[in-house]
This record gives sequence, C-alpha cells and structure tokens, in this order.
Amino acid sequence: MLNQLSPPKGLRLHIGVFGRRNVGKSSTLNALSRQNLSIVSEMPGTTTDPVEKSIEFLPLGPVVFIDSAGIDDDGALGKERVAKTRQAYERVDVALIVVDSALGSDAWGVYEEELVDEMKTRSIPILVVVNKTDVADRESVDSIRSFLTTRDLTSVPFSARLDASAKVGAPELRDALTKLAPEEYLAPPPIVSDLVSPGSFVVLVAPIDKEAPKGRLILPQVQTIRDLLDADLGCVVVKENMLGEALKKYEPALVVTDSQAFKSVDATTPKSVPLTSFSILFARQKGNLPTMLAGARAIETLTEKSRVLIAEACSHHPIEEDIGTVKIPNALRKKIGADITIDHVHGHDFPDVDTLRRYDLIVHCGACMFNRREMLTRINRALEAETAITNYGLALAALNGILDRAVKPLESTI
Repeated sequence: MLNQLSPPKGLRLHIGVFGRRNVGKSSTLNALSRQNLSIVSEMPGTTTDPVEKSIEFLPLGPVVFIDSAGIDDDGALGKERVAKTRQAYERVDVALIVVDSALGSDAWGVYEEELVDEMKTRSIPILVVVNKTDVADRESVDSIRSFLTTRDLTSVPFSARLDASAKVGAPELRDALTKLAPEEYLAPPPIVSDLVSPGSFVVLVAPIDKEAPKGRLILPQVQTIRDLLDADLGCVVVKENMLGEALKKYEPALVVTDSQAFKSVDATTPKSVPLTSFSILFARQKGNLPTMLAGARAIETLTEKSRVLIAEACSHHPIEEDIGTVKIPNALRKKIGADITIDHVHGHDFPDVDTLRRYDLIVHCGACMFNRREMLTRINRALEAETAITNYGLALAALNGILDRAVKPLESTI
C-alpha cells in the first residue's frame, strides 16, 4: 500500500535544472528549496551525474528536482557527464535553464540554444533563470531578458546568492514555475471520493440559506455530489435539522457540512463519525491544505492590533448574513476583540505582495469559481509576503474550536 504522505517519484512533477558550468544551477536549486540540497563550489564541474532531489515544493506540492552537470563540460570524463545530462531530458516535465548575467552578451550561446531546441522538441515548458544579478549591471540583465523575449522565452531575473542568504525561497521563480507547470500536475485531486472506502455513504449537510440560488444548491455542494456519484459512492443530502434522523438510518463514513453550520453539526454528529466541511475539502482541491491549515492555526496569534484581509472570489452582492462580510468578521471580533482591522476584496482584485505584507492573515473563500492555478498563485503571493493564509471553512473550524476534528478526515493527505 502506497504511503500517501510520500507520493512515488512517478507521480511527482520533474523539474530539470540545466546550464553551463558555474552559472549557479545548484545554488538556484538550494535557494528554491531553502535547503542545501546540492553541493556548491566556485570550482566548475562540482555536480557530475544528474542528482534527483524529492521535496515538497509549495505551492506545487511534491516534486523532483534534477540537478545536472554543466552542458559545456569537456574532456573525456566531461563528455560522459554531458551524456548523462542529456539522458535526463527524457524525464523532465519543466526545464529551468540557468544563465550567468555577469557574462553580458556571452551569457547566451550555442549551449543554451541546444537546450532550447531539445526542450521544444519534447514540448517541455522552459523558464530561463537570469542568475547573478547581484554582480551584473542592470543594462546587461535587461539586454539578456529583452533578447529572450524575442525568442518567446519566459525569464526571471535572479540572484541565487542573495536569495539563499535571505532564505525567502525564490518567490518570483516559484510563481513563474506555477504558471508554467503542465495542466496535469495542477489538476485538482478528488473532492472527497478518495477519503472514504468503496461502497461507503457520505452524509452532506446543506443548509438552505439566502445565498443558495432559488431552486438550486450552491456550487461546492453540487460538485461534491457529482464527485461521489462518479466514484460509485452513496450520498444523502439533508438540512441541518434532519441530520440526527439521517445518522440513525445510515452509518456514514463521513459527514460533510456547510462551514456555517459547523457548531450545530459538530454537536449532533457522534465523535466516532468523521466530520469536515465543503470549504475544507476545497482547501485541498483548489489550493494547498498544509499551508492553509497553518494559516487557520495562526488565528490564535492575532491581537486587536492585527489586520485581516477577507478575500471573496465571487463578486456577488453580500446578503444580510453573508459569511465573508458578516459571519467571519463577527466571529473574529468576538474572539480577538472589536478593534481588530478587517478589510475585504472581491473577484479578481487580489492585492500585490507589498500590500499583503500589511496583513497578519488572509481568509479566502473556498474558490469554487477559480481554477487551481489561480488559487495556487494567490497562495504563493501570500507566502512571498510572509502573510498567513487560510480559507472560510478552516477559519470557522478554528473559531468554533473544532479544527483538529474537521481536518482529521484529510490528515493522510497533509
């Protein structure tokens, strides 16, 4: 049986790091991972055979980095190293080509062109890392990047040395990698069907409030039902006042509730029955659950001087008991204090990194209207700003004192 905490290499995104000797390939990898994964030396040719490093790389999840030898290596042994590097092309999903901007116009040449041709032949996305910007003049960096634009190549200016010293994890590179990652690696996991055994029943608690479209359920509830049916699993949908009766008739493998009904559903559901919410399921399906769980736990560190940003993907007109503009703010003020600052953004109006740095916590909606790439990009922006981020369901679970119970059904995927 596979350990879900450690996905096999074959299921991980493979990111190859290529370039000439001494351009900073290993240093770039170390900066990205915030770890000393690869040996770094001023001596050219330190990396010999391609070395695979399996890590959990936010916001993409489990990946394999392939650190390679310089493609300009020479001599009999050097040619063997280059041959090994070329073999690595066969297992790469995304290619990072690292160049030394301090070389000016010599930073790009026949070796880099060969790499681009190889990757394009294989339809592998390419990101050029214009490294050593700390020692290169601005004109050289701009000139290299302008040239790369004419070649339809995406590039990012970078200083592996400064980034590694600051231990910030190369946020611009991470963001660019998220945008380049093939769709199949950003495909969302199942909503709930992988969390229960075949043949199981799941009870879904769907309060009908003023925000539910007339004659319809809200989108997360519909998507969850479809996920269960596609997996040949049974589901029973009830309002919160019928939950007790449903629990008497069925032996559910899981109860999933609207987060706004957490308190009453928690009281009704026996502790022996796993419980979570639609929004928490979407924290995993649309984003990165470990990061957003850490954000929920950060609620305990807030004070009346803290600032919280509530982000709603939809731009609907809020109702009287709206979860984002009314219920969560009221719960935060009750727990933290009336003077805590709470701001709101809606739709695609998500702040830049500098603005996010002003906040201690971001509470995001379930993002049912977003694709996973957009949500991961927002999470990455929060990470760059060093601002905790969570979502409505996790926040409400924390505010109701049932966070541990609510995430337990998903703990094997964290």
